[in-house]
Amino acid sequence: MKLRTFASMATPGVTSALPVKEIPGSYGLPLVGALVDRYEYFEGAENFFKTRIQKYKSTVFKVNMPPGPPIASDSRVIMLLDAKSFPTLFDLTKVEKKNLLTGSYMPSLDFFGGYRTGVYQDPSEEKHSKLKAFCFEVLKMSRPRIFPEFARTFDELVVEVEKAFEKEGKVSFSSYAGAFIFNFLCRALIGADPVAPGPSSLGTKGPTLVEAWLAPQLAPLISTGVLPRIIEEITIHTFRIPFFFVSGEYKKIYEFIDIRGSALLDVAQKDMGLPRNEACHDLIFNIGFNAFGGMLIFFPSIVNYIGKVGGKWQSEIVKEVRGSVEANGGLNMKALESMPLVRSVVYEALRMNPPVALQYGRAKRDFVVESYDAQYEVKKGEMLGGYQPLATKDSHVFSNPEEFVPGRFLGEDGEKLLEYVLWSNGRETDETTVNNKQCAGKDFVPMVAGLFVAHLFLRYDSFAVDQSSSSAVFTQLTKAS
Repeated sequence: MKLRTFASMATPGVTSALPVKEIPGSYGLPLVGALVDRYEYFEGAENFFKTRIQKYKSTVFKVNMPPGPPIASDSRVIMLLDAKSFPTLFDLTKVEKKNLLTGSYMPSLDFFGGYRTGVYQDPSEEKHSKLKAFCFEVLKMSRPRIFPEFARTFDELVVEVEKAFEKEGKVSFSSYAGAFIFNFLCRALIGADPVAPGPSSLGTKGPTLVEAWLAPQLAPLISTGVLPRIIEEITIHTFRIPFFFVSGEYKKIYEFIDIRGSALLDVAQKDMGLPRNEACHDLIFNIGFNAFGGMLIFFPSIVNYIGKVGGKWQSEIVKEVRGSVEANGGLNMKALESMPLVRSVVYEALRMNPPVALQYGRAKRDFVVESYDAQYEVKKGEMLGGYQPLATKDSHVFSNPEEFVPGRFLGEDGEKLLEYVLWSNGRETDETTVNNKQCAGKDFVPMVAGLFVAHLFLRYDSFAVDQSSSSAVFTQLTKAS
């Protein structure tokens, strides 16, 4: 595989010879400019950025980002849309991350029990390191449960999927993904089964409750695909949906974690010095928003990419998975670590369709950001943003960047490309710590995704999906012979 990089992309301390240019683009007239950009953005985000790259002949430019006023007081952002400029958003010497998970818009704290959860805090804030340390401890305590609970929940999933497939001749994986992901996360991370009867049981309603809680938070930033565009613009893109409408659903989730996750909350209180109820709200956010919300996007995309790539690659994955499992006495960590193709498939899916598309940061000071063709001066206080799917499909770095290549990250050259896999609010080659904003689950997510791929090919020799659908519709399932 040919590695396509430039020395200037990774030469710290070297003064660039690139010309300094004014940042192109325009924010337009007050209010009007923001509304026009928002309307065009919701016609298709990727095309929205690509047309402006062509217009300005630059991957760095000014634009308004949704939702804009009146929901957010400011919508003006300098976008960084290539693999060279995008990592500026990870540099905490240059940018601050306070209250910027969703750009200049932030949902009401009512959705989080009145607390600013860790993901909305900058590492310079005192509470950030405690909350992230709690995340790490939750992941550490879950280790013995991850493999057995994943296998258990996967077995439940395929029973339902195959039942529907036999009846209809096709089945949407996405329709069953919510229950699969939510039940696994609760069983593995909390150590409690949400379906099991008893005090605070959620039964089969857990995923629905979480999705109901997420919807009003994300409504200003998404297009429903159901409501007419004009209705979306004058309703969910213009006015906040009050927490009141989902307070009952959130209370049930809170009670489940408060009661069934008491051992985790004891650790937060005694070892991290966190108020118990704050730790509970933070845990809900990390499991419900970060993990569940991200995997609900990511797992169907894995199914789609593998299903569409064809039989040759699927045969190679089958061979690797079953050989590793046999050689290591089962699907355990050692077996998973000996599956380089499975790992490459996961990273390629993360590159193609990162679960979180947008990243933001606010300039702490004046500095210069570089793209391939020029340098641009950024002023203190300006908002910067990046649309990740363009940065991770940069043709300066990746050959055939728009194509899903399962073996892209194999071998020595493939390993070097991991530096440009940016899904976790950091490079894949970076380490997540309490002092940075890289996802606490940076290693957990690829591992669980690898487990998913391995279980798929222990169960099936091959499968196919509807080529025209994005919801991972199985059209063929060939069970392992």
